[in-house]
Amino acid sequence: MNSRNIEPPRAESAFEICDKRGGTASVQRQWGTLLAVSAAQLLVVLDGTIVNVSLPSAQSALGMSDASRQWAITAYALAFGGLLLIGGRVSGALGHRRMFLIGLVGFAASSALGGAAVNPEMLFGARALQGAFAAALAPAGLSLLSTTFTEPHERGRAFGVFAAVGATGSALGLVAGGLLTEYVSWRWCLFINVPVALLAVFGTTFVPPDRPIPGDGRLDAAGALLSAAGFAAVVYAFNEAEPLGWGSPTVLALLAGGVLLLAAFAAVEVRAPRPLLPTRVLMHRLRAGALISITLMFVAMFGFYLFMSYYTQTVLGYSPVQAGLTLIINALAALLGSTLIAGKLHVRVAPAVLILPGLFAAAAGMLILTRLTPQSTHVLPLYLAPALVLTGLGLGCVMPPTASLATADMHRHDIGAASAAYNASQQLGAALGTALLNTIAASATASYLASARHATPSAASVHGYTTALTVAFGILLAAACITAPLTMTRAARRTRTQENQHRSYRAFEGRSDSRTHRQ
Repeated sequence: MNSRNIEPPRAESAFEICDKRGGTASVQRQWGTLLAVSAAQLLVVLDGTIVNVSLPSAQSALGMSDASRQWAITAYALAFGGLLLIGGRVSGALGHRRMFLIGLVGFAASSALGGAAVNPEMLFGARALQGAFAAALAPAGLSLLSTTFTEPHERGRAFGVFAAVGATGSALGLVAGGLLTEYVSWRWCLFINVPVALLAVFGTTFVPPDRPIPGDGRLDAAGALLSAAGFAAVVYAFNEAEPLGWGSPTVLALLAGGVLLLAAFAAVEVRAPRPLLPTRVLMHRLRAGALISITLMFVAMFGFYLFMSYYTQTVLGYSPVQAGLTLIINALAALLGSTLIAGKLHVRVAPAVLILPGLFAAAAGMLILTRLTPQSTHVLPLYLAPALVLTGLGLGCVMPPTASLATADMHRHDIGAASAAYNASQQLGAALGTALLNTIAASATASYLASARHATPSAASVHGYTTALTVAFGILLAAACITAPLTMTRAARRTRTQENQHRSYRAFEGRSDSRTHRQ
């Protein structure tokens, strides 16, 4: 077969490199890689919620003011969101395995620093460092997973496990944060990252070294500055919208500035010789559908997690630990959806067959909760449990195919950027969902108290939650309508020819690598 008639390879597998050097890619090494990447994913996702639970105790211990305490959350979010694209680009230049190890060690060290904090400034700085190393860790981990698992059946199972960790991590963070804060110390909400990071480092010993991309060391400085500033401004605006409101001049200025910076970033990337985020990464139809669907899914789900936490504690009277344990239903359903459904059907069906039902299932869960009232009887079996199961199954079905599509059919030098774009979509969706839906709930609560006669605070709160969840229901339906034509286009034909393409890629890589070694 003439190699000129074959498409360029998506990415060079670390295990294929090992094959060419005289070894055989073993199952032990592949699943060692999955262990390392899953542990790293748990670190990044867990840290998004575990600190929230411990914040009141940390505030009391370190003497934080009410105005400054938000920086324990915001510092992490700004560094993580602002540096993701840079992390993906540097990962390709240094090698994904090397960047992965740097991120792990740095994340563990900054977590230990935060756990040992003696004043608020030390904690805020440690949280910012955590976010920076997470921005290096997340794209490198997804890139390693994508380049390691290239056989379609193995890829489906691996991305199912990876997505299960991501889908369950937020709920586990709430449970772990409550238990550690109540029975040990708030500091262990940060110290716990150290043994998890060491577990991931151990798994990395099974990963063969990958080669840095030749000639890829020059960083697009203008793009890096514009993307970091633009993403940080938008994320900060979302965070400030919750206490200040969307009409606040500060929020509007941050949003306008962020949008202008990102527009300038897009203009620079079109002309840059080595762009930070090549436009071809975003213009691929299936990849665009995956990014849109995961962004909107996270917008809805992070508002959902917030309201479930408030509703169970303020209306039902659950303790923080009990509220977290209730969300375990959601985590188990997500685990089932990502491993037993999406993981097994990954090769057999087109991506849309998983993504669209997942979005509809999550929307159905939101719709059930819009029927809540302060006097709802048998809340857990009639409302909460079905909603938690449906939203968990939906999230579990959406995450594996979108993560796989985000890095599929990529040139080797673009895979880090694609991984960073996928993580950035999740981060922006989570930040927007928390701020937007919380603002809607607060406004609806205030309007209800002002207009309804004999309104009780509990009834007003529930009205606010159901109003916001109705909006979340609409967002998920809109996500399905937008992504359906993107993910269904030629998807069936891609699924049928996946294995043939993979064999062609391997043949092409083998000949190219042989020529390189002879030279």
